[in-house]
Amino acid sequence: MRVLAIDTALANCAAAVLDNGAASACFETCGEEIGRGHAEKLMDMIGTVMAESSTAFSDLDRVAVTVGPGSFTGLRVGLSVARGFGLVLEKPVVGITTLAAIARSCAPSDNGPPLLVALTGKGEEVYCQQFSDDGAPLSDAGVQTLSELARTLPEDIRFAGSAADNVAQSTGADASRVISRCAYPGIRAVAELGLVTEPLLASPSPLYLRPPDATPQKKGRIERQ
Repeated sequence: MRVLAIDTALANCAAAVLDNGAASACFETCGEEIGRGHAEKLMDMIGTVMAESSTAFSDLDRVAVTVGPGSFTGLRVGLSVARGFGLVLEKPVVGITTLAAIARSCAPSDNGPPLLVALTGKGEEVYCQQFSDDGAPLSDAGVQTLSELARTLPEDIRFAGSAADNVAQSTGADASRVISRCAYPGIRAVAELGLVTEPLLASPSPLYLRPPDATPQKKGRIERQ
């Protein structure tokens, strides 16, 4: 099976082709930490990995794309491109959360304590989810404050993600329990999850864990000057 993986959810912009065929696994990737401007970079990156892996678009079996949490603009770019490929190629598109992909990237698989993947949110909020040592989810993704996490997390939990240090400090955990400070997922993890995730259970829809800061005006309107 060949999967095209796309990640534009956070500061990174990346694409990859992963082929897990019987002969040998083929993996090609192109990525860059850009902060913004994903729309200008993504299609060239996809062209690069398709060419380097000698893959025609008709050879793809599915497309995997990160669905958040992440930036509103970045998510729209990746999701629009992935859905477009899925529609034209008539192939399934699989939505992969950034939290699950980070867990896949750094989970130690050592039969040890669980892992909390935590990404920096607004103020004291973090976007987080607990995973087992092999990356399997143990809770739903959510948004919590540092003080809430300090009261509820198990003592032996380990930490990963851009907010890992802050969460560890708020809980009084030793710094050694932080196993990764990655601010975005590795594109290989997105591709690997895309291969094993059932498309019907992972739709390519954005995962927003908190409402937007701006709300529609409820009544009246400002007259044009």
